[in-house]
Amino acid sequence: MTARCVAIVQARMGSSRLPGKVLADIEGRPLLGRMLDRLGRCDQVDEVAVATTYLSDDDPVAELCRARETRCVRGHPTDVLDRYRQAAEETGADVIVRLTGDCPLIDPQVVDLCLRTYLVADPPVDLVVNRLPWNRSYPIGLDTEVFGRTALETAWREAIEPHQREHVVPFLYENPSRFAMIHLEADGDYGDYRWTVDEPEDLEVIRRIFAAFGGREDFSWREVLSLVRREPGLARINKAVAHKSHRDVG
Repeated sequence: MTARCVAIVQARMGSSRLPGKVLADIEGRPLLGRMLDRLGRCDQVDEVAVATTYLSDDDPVAELCRARETRCVRGHPTDVLDRYRQAAEETGADVIVRLTGDCPLIDPQVVDLCLRTYLVADPPVDLVVNRLPWNRSYPIGLDTEVFGRTALETAWREAIEPHQREHVVPFLYENPSRFAMIHLEADGDYGDYRWTVDEPEDLEVIRRIFAAFGGREDFSWREVLSLVRREPGLARINKAVAHKSHRDVG
């Protein structure tokens, strides 16, 4: 039987550093909508769903999903691991792709690569990632984590540390003797490029990138890399923004 692969995007309005960022305007369209459109180009994903909270503040996220006919699962505000378990159950996912809703430059080819690697791994693995908190070669904002339903259920039952509940996957890579993992690396060291949105400076970078491509959404991360190399001033805009640790919560 073919495994059902579901990309689950966690998204909420209550960001501590940039509230409402997931619906921020980017060339006339909301950030989350941009991200969902790019994910719609994935070949290996059977469904894209959004996991938000049951708080009234996140009603606009649910409304965006309703308007797009995208499944929206609403759950616990801080126990994101529980939200993923709920979303996996509601979507019937066998394989889950975890993505965060502040990454509008997510690349469908990178997502497909991570999924294919997971699906064909021999022997099978529990987790495929393209970055670890202490080791990344892909730009920040292309982060993709793929794991099976069994691993998710195990983490949901056993993870007790706050960062493990909020960031979903740490329980798996913090227990390497129990969970087999493949860490995919890029063909160069691009880990200092910051293409996610946590601060106003990040949003400015993303807006300029989309504007440079005329509002299109079919460009690849390689094209973005070429752009920022041609225009180094782009990377300087958010160079001073500190990336959150995987142990940060709240």
